[in-house]
Amino acid sequence: MAVAVALFVSACGGSDTKPEATTPKAPVPAVAETPAQSAYPAGFITAADITLGPIDQAKVASGQKIFDEKCHACHGLTDQKVIGPGWKGVTEHRKPEWIMNMILHTDWMLENDTAAQNLVELTKARMTDQELTKDQARDMLELMRTL
Repeated sequence: MAVAVALFVSACGGSDTKPEATTPKAPVPAVAETPAQSAYPAGFITAADITLGPIDQAKVASGQKIFDEKCHACHGLTDQKVIGPGWKGVTEHRKPEWIMNMILHTDWMLENDTAAQNLVELTKARMTDQELTKDQARDMLELMRTL
């Protein structure tokens, strides 16, 4: 009898853990950027770190040079996919801090950010970390703002 009770309790989920809620999650919009800024590790870029003003042509020129050296094999300056997505219009649907974190912290973003993971699924390619500095990433952002 004791064995039957033990089997019944274990079969019915007699543990102390509660099952996860089964409420369906809302679909993530295409422009969703997860995790929220507050979930970024220390050292990541936040909106407070970026001040956008008029286009800085010196930064654009620097960003173009970096693009030509490190990015052009996988990305284009149009909206057309090369290996990775084209950059035209990226600043219209991605926040500046997300763009810079994708450039600076590529591996973490690909492992933890749903939008970055969706890009891998879409392009069937994983972006490699180009080991850029914060200033270089800001120059890349400035180039993207012109597209």
